[in-house]
Amino acid sequence: MIKPARLHSDLSRLGRESDMFLATVESLVDDELTAPSLCEGWTRADVIAHVTSNGRALVKLIDWAVSGEERSLYASPDARSQQIAALAALPRKELVAELRDSARSFAEQAQRLGGEIAAPGVQLNGKELPATSIVALRIAEVVVHHHDLDTAWTIEEADPDSLLNALEAVVRSLRAKGSPGMTLVTEERDEWVIGDGGLRVVSDREGLLQWLARGDAEHIDVDGPVPVLPAW
Repeated sequence: MIKPARLHSDLSRLGRESDMFLATVESLVDDELTAPSLCEGWTRADVIAHVTSNGRALVKLIDWAVSGEERSLYASPDARSQQIAALAALPRKELVAELRDSARSFAEQAQRLGGEIAAPGVQLNGKELPATSIVALRIAEVVVHHHDLDTAWTIEEADPDSLLNALEAVVRSLRAKGSPGMTLVTEERDEWVIGDGGLRVVSDREGLLQWLARGDAEHIDVDGPVPVLPAW
């Protein structure tokens, strides 16, 4: 189980990040929804649809953790793509309603992680994810994709611990995808080693996340050529 104090803290931060994401989405008019996002090939509506779909999919990891019965997030990659496309094609009000419902449902279901856990670790993209990190993973999704909407909201507005959640999720993904060897260091004294740790990269949490997730190297210091990273 997740200790009650930690679960309360994680869900409180998730609620804050989700509320800010929803406020940004509600401020967008139809034409703004069809504008490009920072995710290559995706409009803002696609990003919103992905966050909506992701909230529902991650509930399956909660089911797995609590029941011990293995669950897949999506039936297949095609099913995932089709679900996102269908949501993105909805009229604005319906898409916003689906986003709100997904956020509410995940937060409610995550309360179950405060009880008995049958599977301490679940599988995500072929790698083990501690059941205690499912809520943190959802926080990471919301923060990174809020940034991807490319609006007046800036990543500096996220809670510092939410940025840490996002960085840990991105680092986990980069390790699984065979990223170049790096030692990542933040001004807040976080440190992660990927592969052989050969290249040292330093920034604050915001700058490091913008580079790792979306390739914006403006705010990082590197002791060599900036490497090309696999997509998050």
